[in-house]
Parts: sequence; structure tokens; C-alpha cells
Amino acid sequence: MDLGLFLPTMGPRGTTPNRVVAAARHAEALGFESVWVVDQLVAGTGVPLVDSTVALAAAAGATTRIRIGYGVLIVPLRPVVWVAKQAAALQVVSGHRLLLGIGAGGDRHDASWAAAAVDKRERGRRTDAALAVLPDLIAGKPVELDGTTVELAPGVPVPPILVGGASEAALARTVAHAQQWLGLPLPRQELRRVRDRLDALAARAGRPPLGITGSAMVALRDDPAVPDGDGLARTLTDPDGLFGMPPDAADGMAATDQAALADWLARWEEVGAERVVLTVAAGDWFRQAELVAEAARA
Repeated sequence: MDLGLFLPTMGPRGTTPNRVVAAARHAEALGFESVWVVDQLVAGTGVPLVDSTVALAAAAGATTRIRIGYGVLIVPLRPVVWVAKQAAALQVVSGHRLLLGIGAGGDRHDASWAAAAVDKRERGRRTDAALAVLPDLIAGKPVELDGTTVELAPGVPVPPILVGGASEAALARTVAHAQQWLGLPLPRQELRRVRDRLDALAARAGRPPLGITGSAMVALRDDPAVPDGDGLARTLTDPDGLFGMPPDAADGMAATDQAALADWLARWEEVGAERVVLTVAAGDWFRQAELVAEAARA
């Protein structure tokens, strides 16, 4: 499997994440296949977060080989024409290295929906409508939108589209519009259930089995900046923090040693994942990237 890393575009309250370019270069030098960014307008209750498209543009300009990915772009917050225009622009400036991960968004970030004046109850419908026209818009083909024919230029090769989420609606959306499912860190049995469900939906639609990009979290202990177990749990579960996980879901979520990381990678390998993208849950991002690269070589 290929390995990717989420770039450090988020930070604790009171900080300014400003090492995106250095991190992208570091990941490329270490041999990672891709770098990714999270997306949100107002994260949680005000977690500092660099805009996803700006971060990917900066990463693209600072590197030459590594792929750049949205993990995932919350499409219903935006007009689809702007999504298409920016995706096409990233294809141009990166030399066609974009991986276009798309999601409908969750319930945690209420302030984003209010700020964008979007009814979050409409997010699924808006995502489906966007995905129906997004490839043609990126490719520069004429598209009818609300009675107006839109033809964006330059048209570019459509990047691989990945759809995130594990709900039945998200899986159906993946089969209808995507090349890959972008999966959440889930227990083994749940991953197998999702894999089986994706295969069944694809067969019903006359499609071959879809690819999978998996995800996992790391806070490897060979880094003095990693907190102890209680501190890591607080980082993962703080409702006003970066992740806001329910306490019952946080245990074992972040791999803290090579054996735990190997177990997460094995889970994804068992369901046929083509790549796994890792989030640094705690510690020094650059040291964590080095530790993951060392573990991969081992």
C-alpha cells in the first residue's frame, strides 16, 4: 500500500499553523506518496485551520512528485462552480497531482453551516447534485446550471474522485460518482462490512469493485513531544479541540507504537486498500513523519 500524511493545517487554540510548505517538502523527501488536508470553514468552536485549497496550492508549489489530496472537501458549503474552478486550478499548478476527496460534512461544525448560510439538512442533496456535474465542469464541458450554461476554462483531466463517509447514503454516493471510498478508521468487522456493502452496491450498478483509501492516526512514542496516555486521550476527546471524539471511540484510535501501526495497516490491507493516509494525533509532526517512514521501511 501507498502511504500518505495529513499536513499540519490545524493547531491548538491560540496557535497559527504555518509549517504547511515545510511539511509537504519533508513528506516528499521521506518518500510518502501523498499529502492531504482537512477542510472546514469554522472548525469545532474555533480551532485554527488553514484553508484547504490554499494549503494544497502551497504544497503543490513546494513539491514536484508527491500527490495532493482533499480529505475531504465539504462540497455543500460551496457553489459547485467554485469547487470545479479551484479543483481545475490545482490540477494545473500541481501538474495533475490532485486527489479530489469529497464529503457531505458532519454534525460537529454547526458554525460552518450558519456562516455559509447553508441548511445542513440539505447537505446530502447538495453533495449529490454537485457530484453529478462536477466532472464535466472540471473537464471544461458545457453544463446547465439553474437555466444557465456554464463552460469553465481551462478544462483539465478530471482528478480521481474519492467520497468519504460510512453511512448508507455515503456508500451509495461513492458507487454512483467516485473511483474510491475514502474510509474512516473503523474496527475490523465494520471495515469488512463496509467493503462487502460497497462490493454489493457496485455489482448492482454494474461496476467493478471500487478502490479504497484508508485512514489511521499516529502518536508514536519515540517522540518526546507525545503526551502520556491521559494527555493523548484528552487531545482526542476535547469537544473544543482538534478531533472532538466521543470518549468511547478514542481508546486505541491512535497507534502509539510500531505494532499498533502495523495492526491498523493490516486492517486496511485485509479489505484491499490501495493507500492509507495517516493523521498525526499528537507530538511533533516532523518527527512523527520520520517515525512512520522508518516503520514503513522496517
